[in-house]
Amino acid sequence: MNTFLLVLLCIFEAAFAITAISRKADKKGWQTGRLICNAGQLGLFLVMLIASGIDMSIRFMGLFVLLIIRIIIAFIGYLIVRKKESASKHIAKIIISAVLSVILISGSLIPSFIISDYDGLPVSGEYEIAEANSILIDMNRTEELETDGSNREVPVYFYYPENAAEGEKFPLVIFSHGSFGYYQSNHSTYAELASNGYVVVSTEHPHHSLYTTDTNGNTIIVDFSFMNDVMSINAEDVSEETAYEHSSEWFRLRAEDINFAIDSIKLAAGTNALPEYWYSQQSEDIITALAMTDIEKIGVMGHSLGGAASVSVGRTRSDISAVIDLDGTMLSEVTGVENDKQIVNDEPYTTPLLSFDNEEHHLSSLEAREMDKPYANNIVHDNAVCGYRTYIVGTGHMNFTDLPMFAPPLAKMLGTGSIDPEECMLTVNRITLEFFDSFLKGKGEFSVPEQIEIS
Repeated sequence: MNTFLLVLLCIFEAAFAITAISRKADKKGWQTGRLICNAGQLGLFLVMLIASGIDMSIRFMGLFVLLIIRIIIAFIGYLIVRKKESASKHIAKIIISAVLSVILISGSLIPSFIISDYDGLPVSGEYEIAEANSILIDMNRTEELETDGSNREVPVYFYYPENAAEGEKFPLVIFSHGSFGYYQSNHSTYAELASNGYVVVSTEHPHHSLYTTDTNGNTIIVDFSFMNDVMSINAEDVSEETAYEHSSEWFRLRAEDINFAIDSIKLAAGTNALPEYWYSQQSEDIITALAMTDIEKIGVMGHSLGGAASVSVGRTRSDISAVIDLDGTMLSEVTGVENDKQIVNDEPYTTPLLSFDNEEHHLSSLEAREMDKPYANNIVHDNAVCGYRTYIVGTGHMNFTDLPMFAPPLAKMLGTGSIDPEECMLTVNRITLEFFDSFLKGKGEFSVPEQIEIS
């Protein structure tokens, strides 16, 4: 539908330009024609909107704003020239105007080609899902990546059962997104868990997230030095020593954010008012979510860097009962480097741990074993008291998020496999639920095959 809309809008521009040239329109006539053309384009947009061909989501909002601005400018131009003497409109200017219009319209429609009309995956639980958000202000930490002396802020997004019975309690699951990700990276996972009786809190990590909003309403974009370092390490262009220096700082920051979120939730659970360091416009909803949170049953999980950070938190906290790593390389378990080789923590990992690997990740772990190379994921699982590890055939790194369904071109650029993205996430979400049900709710014995192949 976006292609159809683009073609029709361009036809409007072409028809207007051809008519103006053939009729040798003067400036007054051209401005009148421009107003009619822009009004027709806006009318076409509204007709397709009513006919459900398009929507007012981010996919088409840019075009809508552009059409409104253009018709306002055209109307002002019409008012200016309608009472003036008017000379002929140069053909070159008519053509340039049409070309620029096509470029602007095409540019405004780029999101519709990048972002799909994905509206979430079906959930299996009986509960409806409510959402609320807040920003936690850590008064004990200064924001390291800013120079204004402000405190570290950690945005948190709650997904919880909406139609729960009074007094019901649900386990808490904390989620941490990957490098330059954002809080909705695994929305389908949060929804599946919340519908089955969990309070899920997705944490954002300012300057590690693609973008966040602070308590002043400012947009905080990803730190480009951080992004460059991550890309360099992934491309293996740096030494193990340099990689360790960078990654240890990332995991320290991530662990501090996650720990702060957990501690804040535990302190606020069961209270009738939020502490001052909870900045929220939805205080009543947050209090409702906190009231139903069972702080005795906590799981942590994340994707990529967030998954590895979750492993670190799961090792150091005694109140964590289950950990899931979605395709994260556990550099958080590296304690140092010697002779350009990683030194990995080989102490027993006592918290129940489930790891998902993409196919390339799996092959890399096998190669590391063959070469007797220290590889964090292998060592952690070798020393896990209760560890489960699986890989899904045909997956790439981003197949463990919703991105391939939300923005397929972007996900492909970042790394996807041949697997159907919806079937992959349905499988990941089902296994995630089974794992947490077993270790947070005591429902059944958990098991997972070492290899999963989805037809």
